[in-house]
Amino acid sequence: MELRRHLLTAEMLEPGTDRVIRTAIDVRIDPLTGHSSRILPERGLMPANEFDLAAFARENQPRCPFCPERINSLTPKLPPTIHPEGRIARGEAVLFPNLHSYSSHSCVSVYSPRLHHLPLEDMTERLVIDNLFTQVAYARAVMAADSESRWASINANHMLPSGSSLFHPHLQGIVDSQPTTLQKMLADVPAERFESYLKAERQTGERYLGDTGRVEWVVSFAPIAPAELRAFMKGISSPAELDEDLTAELGHGLTLALNAYAEMGFESFNLALYGAPVATDGYPLNLRLACRSNLKAFYRSDSTFLERLHWEGAVDLAPEVVAERIGGRFQE
Repeated sequence: MELRRHLLTAEMLEPGTDRVIRTAIDVRIDPLTGHSSRILPERGLMPANEFDLAAFARENQPRCPFCPERINSLTPKLPPTIHPEGRIARGEAVLFPNLHSYSSHSCVSVYSPRLHHLPLEDMTERLVIDNLFTQVAYARAVMAADSESRWASINANHMLPSGSSLFHPHLQGIVDSQPTTLQKMLADVPAERFESYLKAERQTGERYLGDTGRVEWVVSFAPIAPAELRAFMKGISSPAELDEDLTAELGHGLTLALNAYAEMGFESFNLALYGAPVATDGYPLNLRLACRSNLKAFYRSDSTFLERLHWEGAVDLAPEVVAERIGGRFQE
C-alpha cells in the first residue's frame, strides 16, 4: 500500500522586505477512508498553559450532577429491560443513561463519582479498564434487549474544549440501529485494506508504536486532529465482543496514551471506538484518540472551517513528531 501524500508550497513576501518566504503544506490521504489532512509547520498553536484547572474544578464542583452527593438523585436510570438495578457499576465506575440522548440507546459512564477532577497524568489502568467494562456490559445488554441496535461505539469528550458540557470526566456510549458517518465509512473498507495499512506502517516504522498483544497502535498518517492515535483489534468487530482480557489490554494501551498526552502538555481529548455489527467478517474493531485545545480563559479552538465544514484535518504537530515523543511505551 502506498501512503499517499503531496506537498504544496505557499509563497509570500516578508513584511517590510522583498525577501520571499516559502511555507510547505503536507497534504496526506487517509489509506482507509480516503479523507485528506494537512500537516502544517509547527507553530505552537496548542501549548501547555498556566490555567489553574484544579481551581476551576473546585469552582464548578458544587453544581456537578456526577459527584457522589448528587449522582443518585440527578442522573436517570436504565430501564429494567437493559439492567434490573438501573445502573451498571464496576470498581468505581458507574454507568447510567445520557439525559441528553444522541441515539436510541445513549449512556454516560463516570470513571468515579469522587474524581471530579481527573488530570490525564492521574489516569490509571484500573480507572480506565473498569470504565470500559461498564460500556461493554451496556452494549451487550442493549443488543440482547433490542435486536435492531447493532452499531455500538464508545466515545469520550474529556474537558470542555473537546465538546463536553460537564467538567466531570466520563465516557459516552451509543448503541443504535444506524451507524454514524465514520462507522459506515470504516465498515465499508475492504478487510485487506486494514491489513495493508498496518503492514505499511510496520515496514516504515515512522509512526508505528507497537502492539500490546492483540491491539496494534499507530500514530495516524492523516490525522483529523492533533496527536491522533489509532488502534486496531483483529478478530472482533463490536465493543460487545470485548472479553475481560482484551478489555484490560485496551485499557492498558489507553492509559499509556493518555499519560503520554499529559507529558506532552495536553489536557483534553476525544475518543471514538468504532464498532460494526457483531461478527462482521474481516472488520477489526478500531479506535481514534486525539488531543484537543487546552482549557484557558481565551483559548484557540483546534476545530476550524477545515475540520467542521471540509472534513479535513489541519494540524501543526506532525505525526512523526508525535511518534518520537511517545517513544517505546507500546513495545513491551
